[in-house]
Amino acid sequence: MSALTDLIYAGSNAVAGLTEGAVNDAIAKHGADTPVAFPDTAYFFPTIYAATGVKVKTLGDLPACVGVLKSLITNQDDIGQALNAGLATAVGAEIIEGLKYIGGGDPYAEDSGIGFVPDPIIRSLGVPLVTGDIPGVAVVIGKADNAADVAKVVKDYQSKGILTFLIGDCIEQAAAEGVKMGLELRVVPLGHDVTSVIHVVTVAIRAALIFGNVQPGDLGALLTYTKDRVPAFVNTFGPLNEVVVSAGAGAIALGFPVVVDQNIGDLQVPGALEYEGNYDETVKRSLGLRNIHIKVKELPIPVAFAAAFEGEIIRKNDMQVEFWSSKNVTCELVTMRDAAQVDDHKITVVGPDIDSGETEYPIATYIEVYGAKMQKDFESVIERKIHAWFNYMEGVMHTGQRNQIRIRISKDAFEKGLRMHHFGEVLYYMIMDEFSAVVDKCQITLVTDPTEAKRILDEEATPAYNARDDRLASMTDESVDQFYTCTLCQSFAPSHCCVVTPERLGLCGAVSWLDAKATKELNDAGPCQPISKEGCTDPVKGYYPDVDRMVHEASHGALEHVSLYSIMEDPMTSCGCFECICGIEPMSNGVIIVNREYKGMTPTGMTFGELASMTGGGVQTPGFMGHGRHFIASKKFAAAEGGVARIVWMPKELKDDVAPRLNKTAKEMLGIDNFTDMIGDETIAEDAETLLNFLTEKGHPALSMEPLM
Repeated sequence: MSALTDLIYAGSNAVAGLTEGAVNDAIAKHGADTPVAFPDTAYFFPTIYAATGVKVKTLGDLPACVGVLKSLITNQDDIGQALNAGLATAVGAEIIEGLKYIGGGDPYAEDSGIGFVPDPIIRSLGVPLVTGDIPGVAVVIGKADNAADVAKVVKDYQSKGILTFLIGDCIEQAAAEGVKMGLELRVVPLGHDVTSVIHVVTVAIRAALIFGNVQPGDLGALLTYTKDRVPAFVNTFGPLNEVVVSAGAGAIALGFPVVVDQNIGDLQVPGALEYEGNYDETVKRSLGLRNIHIKVKELPIPVAFAAAFEGEIIRKNDMQVEFWSSKNVTCELVTMRDAAQVDDHKITVVGPDIDSGETEYPIATYIEVYGAKMQKDFESVIERKIHAWFNYMEGVMHTGQRNQIRIRISKDAFEKGLRMHHFGEVLYYMIMDEFSAVVDKCQITLVTDPTEAKRILDEEATPAYNARDDRLASMTDESVDQFYTCTLCQSFAPSHCCVVTPERLGLCGAVSWLDAKATKELNDAGPCQPISKEGCTDPVKGYYPDVDRMVHEASHGALEHVSLYSIMEDPMTSCGCFECICGIEPMSNGVIIVNREYKGMTPTGMTFGELASMTGGGVQTPGFMGHGRHFIASKKFAAAEGGVARIVWMPKELKDDVAPRLNKTAKEMLGIDNFTDMIGDETIAEDAETLLNFLTEKGHPALSMEPLM
């Protein structure tokens, strides 16, 4: 056999032996009927489930899986067979890691890694992956000879928005060199054992199940999906042993190329296994192997700028200064002007800069734009992007919008020289970059003077906010001439297509009708295309000939019909990154709604993950539908089935969040005050019978409506 296949088989056989021994020991100690599961997933042992369809629930299910694992190791001198042995190593790693979770505790509590990545996190990553905010996924494993080398590579990935997983001693090496880590910063330490690499493998595998509608047991479709649609790759640091090589073979089988920093000579496989000893070239070579092209944003600011910093939390002890609406005037406003009124790239700071010695300031961010194709409706679209752009600056935290915001700047960013005019540079660059199709000139005024900030809020911002609210309140599905498609998620869910209307935003919660309209203007051939409303055949259920035609084309023929206002008949499809999912609860004749952050049980007898596993991947599942939070209070929510009157249960956090809007809708449609008081939550009921008793006591309207089924 070749030296490469020798190494792969040696590693695979070693892992197979360890796995078999570990399973036998676990059964002897705990018993075959002992439950075994990874936390917060609907996909059992995901690798085994996706590849074979087997649902591992107890230790007694594992010996058969070990048998399948061993059957993949043929020891034949064939690279294809050797890659299958690499998949066997992945299965073995999954079993070994799964055994750590016996008893339901957190085996990584004492580790610097997080271990298994739950389903809701994968779903939350769907939007940034499809929009390109996360352009790729890096797996960094091992221990570098020089800690600065691995840190340099990881920081480079972070600056480019790459989601990076760390396995092994490189975790401590990167941390020692100042790499900021955490899921929110897109540098994720998984664990020190080489088997913890399976936790990133299962992220890719569950992406296929969640977004791609790959059916469990269809190994061919699984491998095609991970290769074509999950832009992942592996970097190894330090000496290679047989197990690492075998794990690398498993990655290659999934379509993920491996770049090593050890000279492996003729063991290289072009495009799959390559050596790169120059750490200045590691990132470039890795991205090139997956054909990932990143437009690097070089801004004239003293801190890093990347989407990876969007989730950075700045604690009070690490804060240099703060702008907070609870203590000072704050507002953000984008407004159209005539060409003569805008001095392009003019950045003005009115009031003291953040080096004046104070720790708290007011802030009015006032942006004036001119564009031949600019429209009033686009002001709020640009304005909402301020939140993301400020968060992209390393050492800056931004929350809220309009006149209710909070901005913190870290001591580290301040010491690096970050000042107010840099915020203006970020705004100017990003507006002219992302909105160049509609903005020709832009000027920025940042106001920290309290008197002038209040004047802008009172005389400029508040009237603009009120006018927009009045405009949005008047916008209904009936009041506009067209709807829009949104196919952003098709890179992961090829048969899914959202239909965005004024009263129904995209299921991810990120694309409103105005956003879709602006996207069309910015990119004529892009993901948002207009849909004619002519010839409506059923206004109650929401059937439109052009909706059917556009969705049929966008889904590549997978769908024939879509109703916009029914959850029981041809409901809209879901990609998998929806904020919420609704599903029928037969006993109460209503629907429950659960958000992806909720980890508990619902009265349907299913968790969010279990409900979502029936709904994602671009399929239509009558009675179940993914949607955004704001759609819950829409008058078009399940309108064909009676609308919001069907809502019988939500997690308390979600119910409290939507209560003001939902209560307003229910008052207008049903004449009921404080409707959310009639809706159950987990503090009231987690089973159907208890929920029914509560609804009966409250006289919930769903109980007297036409049967859903």
